[in-house]
Amino acid sequence: MDTSDVRLAAMHTASRRLGATVGGLSGEQLLTPSFADGWSLAQVLVHLGTGAELCTAAVRRGLTGDLTRPSREEIADVSEQWIPLKPTAQRDAWQEAESALLRLLDSLDAEVRASVTVPYFTGPVGFADFTGYWLSEQSVHTWDVAVGLDGTAAIPEPEVALLWDRIDMVASMSRDGDTLARLGPRQIAVELTDPERRLCLALGSEVHFLPCEGAEPTGTVSGPAEAVLRLVYGRNRPEDGVSARDGVTLDDLHALFPGY
Repeated sequence: MDTSDVRLAAMHTASRRLGATVGGLSGEQLLTPSFADGWSLAQVLVHLGTGAELCTAAVRRGLTGDLTRPSREEIADVSEQWIPLKPTAQRDAWQEAESALLRLLDSLDAEVRASVTVPYFTGPVGFADFTGYWLSEQSVHTWDVAVGLDGTAAIPEPEVALLWDRIDMVASMSRDGDTLARLGPRQIAVELTDPERRLCLALGSEVHFLPCEGAEPTGTVSGPAEAVLRLVYGRNRPEDGVSARDGVTLDDLHALFPGY
């Protein structure tokens, strides 16, 4: 399986997991706070559902050669249709929209996947990159929902591995510029467990995760790969087992990666 096939399979898995998590909840239960700041479980589903609807339209445009990204007006129009719905209807609408997106992606053969350019929110991307973006949305926001109901929830290891493959891009896009200027230039050792791995977080004009060969880190971050991944996505908790030492603090990293 190529990268996009693996990611697409993971997208189906994440969608089923989220469906199983929210499928039996009442409207009142769907108003439970998620981990996403200020959002209920239902509001996370609205975010994912409207995103799936907009992505379906974007992929269809890309298939015709139209590289027009979702406009503010298009995003607002879609959101306005979802916001008045009751929480249970928002859940049903999410399921329908995400299923429609996955059916469309499944229907594309290898030749089309190799040639299509998708006008994603951030700009035109190939099929493999598009699946990477959407898997990140699914996995992280599915955790936002799951942990709102079960404090022990975690992103499954296969998805963690796929998200780590894109962590350099995520870190460079989500970092806070003022904090980067305050902390850099420097390299911070990142020591992961489950599985074991050592990287360096390089802070310069931008943020990058690099091999540590030849580097002289000033500061160390350590913890489970899943928890450190979530830290970069702005989702670290005291109970996650992530620690920082030797001149860098977790507060520094929280400020550097505020999340989105």
